[in-house]
Amino acid sequence: MNRRTFITTAGTATMAGLALANAPLRALDSKRRFGIQLWSVAKMLSEDFSGTIALLAKLGYREIETYGPYTFSDQRQIDGWKNTAKMLGFSGSGFFGQSAAQIKAVFDSHGMTVPSMHTDLFTLQTRMGELAEATRALGATYVTLPAIPAEERKTLDDYKRMADVFNAIGQSATRHGVRFAYHNHGYGFAPMDGKVPIDTLLDATDPAHVFLEMDTYWTTAGGADPKEYLARYKGRYRMMHLKDMKGQQRFAGDGGAPADWIALFPYLTWLGDGSLDMAGIIEAAKASGVEHFFVEQDRADDLKVAIAGSAAYMKKIGFE
Repeated sequence: MNRRTFITTAGTATMAGLALANAPLRALDSKRRFGIQLWSVAKMLSEDFSGTIALLAKLGYREIETYGPYTFSDQRQIDGWKNTAKMLGFSGSGFFGQSAAQIKAVFDSHGMTVPSMHTDLFTLQTRMGELAEATRALGATYVTLPAIPAEERKTLDDYKRMADVFNAIGQSATRHGVRFAYHNHGYGFAPMDGKVPIDTLLDATDPAHVFLEMDTYWTTAGGADPKEYLARYKGRYRMMHLKDMKGQQRFAGDGGAPADWIALFPYLTWLGDGSLDMAGIIEAAKASGVEHFFVEQDRADDLKVAIAGSAAYMKKIGFE
């Protein structure tokens, strides 16, 4: 769907899309489960998958968000991961050598569910059938893009084109019975040509087919207010990555380059140990319609201390 078509047909979204977009949200005053993005413990999972899942369950994590690539992912992503894995020092991803049924059995044994699967742009465009099949096998709902490739977000026109891509992917996801979501990083918040790129992107995407996942740390580092975006795009954000920040940090650049992210890694900390108003952000998220809250710890001096600290914080503020 191009922008012109979207503008003229936004009011006639498919019944399937509307059903997904307007599905009942959890009662805001009910107790909620909290989860974790598995990238947080990627190396631990590569060394001992079952033991790491057991540890997460013991700490209180009840929802899981996976990350790719998967065996069915687009070959370009699989090839790229091989090079990345060499630099990271571990190679585990996807289902960690298991089938969807096997990995679901592990999660089930610990009372865990999988609302979302992170994947890549190539796979979303070329492997939606296989991705949706795996999503349903895990009992998941969302197929989520964690980042826009750097070469696809250099100009404001790139963001406009990406909105067209998102709308097409979102419609494809709807046809396959799943939901497409976009997870923001820190880029896109610095103005280009007098406009904020992420606003251009979100305003041009169809709410019936394109959902959102907010990252609290990268949103803040990009100079934006998480609460303001949650209010402005009420009903669009359905998931959240929770990260706390030491001090008040902002990107030196526009947040679009790895060097920008790496420079801020030392200020990442577990929930309640930093300066962000996490409780306030979470309440704003509930009011906005966020359904799933995932702790994410990109790095930590002591990872086990960090994931335990975040779990304790979530329980302290009333999560199960």
